[in-house]
Amino acid sequence: MKNERVVIITGLSGSGKSCAARALEDEGFFVVDNLPVNLLQSFLDDSLRTRRYSGMVAVVIDVRNREFLVDFAQALKQAEETGHHLDIVFFDAEDAVLIRRFSETRRRHPLIMTDNIDEGIALERDLMQQIRDAATRIIDTSWLTPHQLRQQVVRLFGKRETPMPLAVLIQSFGFRYGVPPGSDIVLDVRFLPNPHFEHHLQHLTGLEESVQNFVIDNQTCRDFQRHLEDLLHFLLPQYRQEGKSYLTISIGCTGGRHRSVTIVEKLRNLLPPAGIQIDFQHRDIAKR
Repeated sequence: MKNERVVIITGLSGSGKSCAARALEDEGFFVVDNLPVNLLQSFLDDSLRTRRYSGMVAVVIDVRNREFLVDFAQALKQAEETGHHLDIVFFDAEDAVLIRRFSETRRRHPLIMTDNIDEGIALERDLMQQIRDAATRIIDTSWLTPHQLRQQVVRLFGKRETPMPLAVLIQSFGFRYGVPPGSDIVLDVRFLPNPHFEHHLQHLTGLEESVQNFVIDNQTCRDFQRHLEDLLHFLLPQYRQEGKSYLTISIGCTGGRHRSVTIVEKLRNLLPPAGIQIDFQHRDIAKR
């Protein structure tokens, strides 16, 4: 008999792992922080044999485990071969965001003794790449508040009497700042009229009605919006039927302030199919 749910919480320092662990603990998970990788198998076997944790276990494995990270792939293989199903959640964030978080909390990076946080982040990314590659889901927390992060974790792993809905995140972004990590579907709307070149609109965002009217007031955009809504109504139930629990759709324009924001805002009127929950966010709207 398999554990009902074994969640491996991992990722970069400062990316929100502690917040995720607390959220799961509040949901009734037994959470073990900083378990050495080479003890994972014996811990899971014990939890399964005694059933003392009701099949709801979460384990935090991160760079504090660096002496054992080389054994991570073998530990996963061994656990799966003995009947455990692991959901590996890798928490990530942009370097600039991680640096800001370290500065705000006045913490040192766990890998270095100096204040050179950039060096620590680069080293940690290298050490954690193997685990990131093995992750079953990646959550970029760069623009999530602690409350939003907690909501995502609870939505994915919280107790439910009914089947867990497909959690869909539709976000705007700017290609200038890179495609958001963890995107499942990326749509490019740079073919639409650009308000940036209109002097009276360039300082506004796609949250403003005047910008939305400028972007949408043409047949090309209206056709695109209609096709996009039809596509989502078709695709989302297919993903849910396939068993996917989390889907990220990223819609990008050049700077992530006008066109992509407008399209995402217009999708707020989309009525989600049964068993699907949609959230919206604008990653780059505050950047200039």
